[in-house]
Amino acid sequence: MVDLLHDQFTRVPERLSGLVDLAYNLWWTWNPEARMLFKQLNRQAWERSGHNPIRMLRNIPVEFLNRAAEDPVYLRRYDIVMHRFGNYMSTGGTWFSEEYSDRPSLPIAYFSAEYGLHHSLPIYAGGLGFLAGDHLKESSDLGLPMVAVGFLYSQGYLRQQIDHDGRQNDITERFDRDAAPVTRVLDSAGEDLVVRVPHIDPPIYVAVRKVQVGRIPLYLLDTDIPCNDPKNRGISSRLYAGDPEQRLRQEIVLGIGGRKVLHALGIEYAAVHLNEGHPAFALLERVRERAERGMDFDTALAEVQATSVFTTHTPVPAGHDIFPVDLIDRYFRTYYPALGIDRTEFLQLGVHPQSPGAGFNMTAFALRASAHHNGVSRTNGTVTREMWRCLWPGTPEATVPIDHVTNGVHVPTWLNPRMKGLYDRHIGPTSPDWLSEHDDPAVWELIDEIPDAELWHLHTRLKAKLIDRVRERERTKWAAHRGGAPNPAAEGAFLNPSVLTIGFARRFSTYKRAYLIFEDLERLKNILNNPWYPVQIIFAGKAHPADNEGKEVLRQIYRYTQDPSFGGRIAFVEDYNEQVARYLVHGVDVWLNNPLPPMEASGTSGMKASLNGVLNLSILDGWWTEGYNGRNGWAFGSEAAACEGRDAADAAAVYDILENEVVPLYYNRSADDIPHGWVAMMKESIKSNGPRFSARRMVKEYVARYYPSLLKGAGAAFVRAPSGAAKPRPPAWKAQAHGKVGEGSR
Repeated sequence: MVDLLHDQFTRVPERLSGLVDLAYNLWWTWNPEARMLFKQLNRQAWERSGHNPIRMLRNIPVEFLNRAAEDPVYLRRYDIVMHRFGNYMSTGGTWFSEEYSDRPSLPIAYFSAEYGLHHSLPIYAGGLGFLAGDHLKESSDLGLPMVAVGFLYSQGYLRQQIDHDGRQNDITERFDRDAAPVTRVLDSAGEDLVVRVPHIDPPIYVAVRKVQVGRIPLYLLDTDIPCNDPKNRGISSRLYAGDPEQRLRQEIVLGIGGRKVLHALGIEYAAVHLNEGHPAFALLERVRERAERGMDFDTALAEVQATSVFTTHTPVPAGHDIFPVDLIDRYFRTYYPALGIDRTEFLQLGVHPQSPGAGFNMTAFALRASAHHNGVSRTNGTVTREMWRCLWPGTPEATVPIDHVTNGVHVPTWLNPRMKGLYDRHIGPTSPDWLSEHDDPAVWELIDEIPDAELWHLHTRLKAKLIDRVRERERTKWAAHRGGAPNPAAEGAFLNPSVLTIGFARRFSTYKRAYLIFEDLERLKNILNNPWYPVQIIFAGKAHPADNEGKEVLRQIYRYTQDPSFGGRIAFVEDYNEQVARYLVHGVDVWLNNPLPPMEASGTSGMKASLNGVLNLSILDGWWTEGYNGRNGWAFGSEAAACEGRDAADAAAVYDILENEVVPLYYNRSADDIPHGWVAMMKESIKSNGPRFSARRMVKEYVARYYPSLLKGAGAAFVRAPSGAAKPRPPAWKAQAHGKVGEGSR
């Protein structure tokens, strides 16, 4: 496979052939020195490629490659990076091998419908995907044995174009596989490895593709192959298909097909970790395989439960997939007897006791088929226990066996390289290995050693870079003959790097309340247009193609950007993606977050911002209930406000905090033009949140709590219960339903 890759890049000089290997391993995305190898070939080519090294190596004039191959300065840097890369890939990591040297080393099989790894691989929609991507990267860094399974979406998620009236146009753009870090997995004959999804008729086939995430292989399923009929080829077209039947087929392929692919690859694993309920049928297939070997259903299910972890995110009822029983019958009719149970018993696995006739609930099934369950923040864990306590009738809510592992972000990915350089200079002399120990709070106390002037001037530089990037995107749009906004303020032409800048970048679901700050237009105008202490806001985000309410919120905000009475102080950045997210979390002054509680599962974007010294102004929900300490940002919202008129109360709280705390602190400058009070809060935010909300802490917590076969003597037994929780156990699979499941739904 490596030789095949190099055959496609014959224009790359032999002396620089390692650049091809580097481009096809996403390790480069979280190692700034590796990124610089590509950027230093030619900065314009790097920009034109969209920071995509594969596209760059295909398109860059060969003269630049030849020049680098003869440049001794470039070659020294190249050799150092390639040595680091080779050493990283060959050592297998240290933390896991040292901490668990006496434990089994079979990998964890991680299943997710989306992965946010880099914008050149558009197989993500939002936070769920970025969590999965960060989980893989951190597992790689720690040397945790893991294999991951997902989908290769031929049309990605969606490209967003905003028309002059603010309407979101959902653009279908075929995924350019030749410019993505994806390789084909071949069979013994040198052809694409193609696997049939078992027990599904008419047959569905998947080809297997591979993305290398450091040491972790991510296998992507691709149904867009000639041996499938047209309907089946479309299963992997788009992330989160809107049609219920196509959505069910996606989840069958991801779960059952994904498990079959691992079998075809000869990969054995210790446990399965499900990131949300979309891939939950993988657990069903594990049960079927045991039943096929002669094991009775209850015993097979118990074995699978003991080695399965289920992470659930959404407290929004609509976010849980429920499939009509007639669809389940259509696709699982031959599957029922293969499990050794009948139709009624099968449907019991997915019934919600409080609505037994609603259909097959994937979250209910995932909870029943696994023994280890968690929400993604302390608050989310509480909400999730309340939502699903009905599966454990008679169990007090506090002891319902759903705990929490608060999300974290992959620090090397989301820490700006210049900010990392600043930390290196001031933390490094005392703690040279600080980045490998970044989950230790003591390391971050050294942030106080950074002179205020250095931190502040770097932050203002990153803000200027953000604003330059916003303007450049508008220039690129204009040059592509799409024209510009009728009022150039709409897309950031009038943004000023010296003005206090608020960032709001979210999926445009109504519960995220992007509209909240516009509750009192006159008061907002006074805040933004204060002649001595002005404020500006940058919005970004996409509404789901089927979410018309979210699209209408987006449209209204875009119209406000065009309103001269706001003084050009509001901008909307089109086509929000991972690259835009980086600039925003590095460059704004304040990160605004105001969903309707308790709808925020976690909110990792705020963690990314705090890591870079950006201050959070957030409602007390999700991660911020754990992160806020009164000195590292601002909080608002209370249970008392949870009533009719909540929007007005919360908006008033935001205005009050802006007028009385945020704006005065930002503009209170000493003779050196540095807001020392603001910088003190930046430092507190960095050092209080950096270690606690890192993916390193998160992955270590999953290993300690939930990855059963990696723990000494676990075998088929349950691991210890998380602190304060009952012994992990699944709910009874024969549902506590009133009446028969699916009655009248055949």
